[in-house]
Amino acid sequence: MELSRQKSSTLLNISAILWVIWGLVHALAGILTISGDTAAAAAGIADAVDPALLAMDYPDAVGAIINQHGFNLLWGGIVTIIGGGLIWRKSVAAIFVSALVGGLLDVGYFIFIDLGGYNKFVPGTVMTIISAIAIALSFYAYFQHKSH
Repeated sequence: MELSRQKSSTLLNISAILWVIWGLVHALAGILTISGDTAAAAAGIADAVDPALLAMDYPDAVGAIINQHGFNLLWGGIVTIIGGGLIWRKSVAAIFVSALVGGLLDVGYFIFIDLGGYNKFVPGTVMTIISAIAIALSFYAYFQHKSH
């Protein structure tokens, strides 16, 4: 039984580290998205697209939409950074909040950016893989520990 608790603890610690990494990358991406002009932000998000194709004068409404996306990246990153710290301390609520916030943000990214072929593998797809691993490890640890 003690080995099982130790294994669960290790899995939660790995998940916590992954969420902090994911959160830092996304918070930084949010700041860069908000602080840049719309064309640069679009090129940063769709980094597999030739930046020259995205260099144009965008209507202010498009800039607002891009900035809203940046804001969502920023708050989602902050939530998962905090969640990572709380998962390290074995918070069950943080396991599920981090999975919901980070996981759902990445589902949208996967559907619209990854599957659309608009991103490079690093960092975009790698971050999706990191969130999926963080979710899988923390859920496995939680449900394994709960069943004992």
